[in-house]
Amino acid sequence: MELIDAIQKRYSVRSYKNLPVEDEKLDKVLDAARLAPSAVNFQPWYFIVVREEKQRQKLNEVYARKWFTSAPVVIIACVDHSKVWVRASDGKNSADIDPAIAIDHLTLRATDLGLGTCWVCNFDAKKCRELFSLPENIEPIALIPIGYPDDQPNEKKRKKLDEVVFWDGFGKVK
Repeated sequence: MELIDAIQKRYSVRSYKNLPVEDEKLDKVLDAARLAPSAVNFQPWYFIVVREEKQRQKLNEVYARKWFTSAPVVIIACVDHSKVWVRASDGKNSADIDPAIAIDHLTLRATDLGLGTCWVCNFDAKKCRELFSLPENIEPIALIPIGYPDDQPNEKKRKKLDEVVFWDGFGKVK
């Protein structure tokens, strides 16, 4: 699949077929995340692959949606706060940015392989940390259910390019 096709076809899947995801495909998806760029190449991310039914049911306690745990796999994307880069001029750190880039790589590769994903940030991160025994410096950033889609994408609603792009200064249109 061409990259632009994966970008255009990717959508938030909220219904999954009752089929396992092959290890080979999971490895390819995770490798795409691993290859993502990060600030100063610190790569401050970890990915917890949750496949066992008992472990996936724990996730009901952090995000209680029936569709969510119907996915055969959920990836918990985490950041290690002890490994993030911090900009000296204002203290801005890359803790949300770096994993977001890796997650985007992951979701696009999944689409390329015929898998569906959904980026979930509306969950109880504290409870997730407890249930999966994460150390204090490791923060769960997002939950990504992954599996074979059992739904159809809705029409994408995106702003027009000229609503989000400015040239040579904010507010200056082409």
